[in-house]
Amino acid sequence: MQLNSIRLPTVLVFFIVLSCTGFGNLLAKQPNILFIAVDDLNHWVGYTGRNTQCKTPNIDRLAAMGVSFTNAHCAAPACGPSRAALWSGIRPHSSGCYLNADPWKNHIAEGLNLNAHLKKHGYYTSAMGKTYHSSAGGLKTVYASEWDQYPPTRRGKSAGRAPRKYEGYYEPLEIDLQDEDLPDWHTVDFCIEQLKEKRNKPFFLACGLIKPHLPWAVPRKYYEHYPLDSIRLPPHKKDDLDDIPAAGIKVAGPDKDHAKFLQSGRWKNAVQSYLATISYTDMNIGRLLDAYETSPERDNTIVVLWGDHGWHLGEKQHWRKFALWEEATRSPLIWVAPGITTGGERCDHPVDFLSIYPTLCELVHVPTPNHAKGASITTLLEDPRSDWNGVALTTHGYRNHALRDRQFRYIRYSDGSEELYDHVKDPYEYTNLAHDPVMAATKQRLAAFLPREDTSPTKRTRKKHTKNSS
Repeated sequence: MQLNSIRLPTVLVFFIVLSCTGFGNLLAKQPNILFIAVDDLNHWVGYTGRNTQCKTPNIDRLAAMGVSFTNAHCAAPACGPSRAALWSGIRPHSSGCYLNADPWKNHIAEGLNLNAHLKKHGYYTSAMGKTYHSSAGGLKTVYASEWDQYPPTRRGKSAGRAPRKYEGYYEPLEIDLQDEDLPDWHTVDFCIEQLKEKRNKPFFLACGLIKPHLPWAVPRKYYEHYPLDSIRLPPHKKDDLDDIPAAGIKVAGPDKDHAKFLQSGRWKNAVQSYLATISYTDMNIGRLLDAYETSPERDNTIVVLWGDHGWHLGEKQHWRKFALWEEATRSPLIWVAPGITTGGERCDHPVDFLSIYPTLCELVHVPTPNHAKGASITTLLEDPRSDWNGVALTTHGYRNHALRDRQFRYIRYSDGSEELYDHVKDPYEYTNLAHDPVMAATKQRLAAFLPREDTSPTKRTRKKHTKNSS
């Protein structure tokens, strides 16, 4: 009796102490992760206020649930290198994966990606759709060892394969598509079912949405949200290229897509189609959020939504991504982390997508690998107004870089030419300040963040650098 009377309090004290220390985390279930990747989604979404005619109620709904970043930037303004950097935590200037013509598997070794790291630490990893640079998805497009489940992207009736006009910049199609005719509907269906499953381990679920990637062909009802006679063109200036170096003019390519739209008079049609395609994507995100909010693991699931880069629609006489200006690098980034984030918070600090890997590692209590060089933004999730001295770095091709802080964008091309913009006074980057003597100290401060070494492209890759794919 005397032994038992001593033993019981000792056991109780042991568990009380255990629960109040870091060791108590060992008894808690690790958070799940819902990872939403959206292709070619620029910063026109509602919560940024960049384009008030864009309707994204479900993306804004997610923003209201957590912390939304208004100054988030890709590592590279192209699908392939942006995703290779985000998933691996390795910047383009280190990996040598600079352009879509650089196959990411030639630059990122098996086992380094975020999902592989989480799987190594006990996570069930599953995905569908475009997560890496392949809309086909499936295990043949990734490192199969890094996934527990990754079926190929399911296709609908593919009625969107209408004759191509201007590389897929459509006004409403003659064929009235249905929501389920497009692959993203089926990707979301798969993810909804995944959220319903019960597992004995935490899950990492990646939902790769292809739209609003070209072609901008979606059901007619989404175009009806944006009557053509109400479409406003993005802010632009006819002489916007007059003060930028030759390297920048080459990137803009004013005699390419932009010349076609000026000649055809279809600029508004293209803007309408992009807005309609964003609305289709927003609808699918809404379906996914409905499933998330009713899932049994909702209160223990982190949500991260990101667009892989921005998109120009005539700003600086440029179309698509493949540039180092604000429209090409800035994209949505939203975090919902139960117990960490407070709903409806916005963060204006500059961050880039290399922050995602180390932040998730920190939030789910797994070690951050040495190759993941980005800065964790956990402090910004806890308090978006925390002090932050970081900058966002974007790379487009060999030795072409852009840096973004709270106020300025600084671009340096491989030939040494420069651009500098003050976003407080000039949010659309009309005036290049790079040659203003007053700005010398600002340039010097930002230039300190440029990479000290850039990995040279291989000879085989260099041959492909002359052509970018969308």
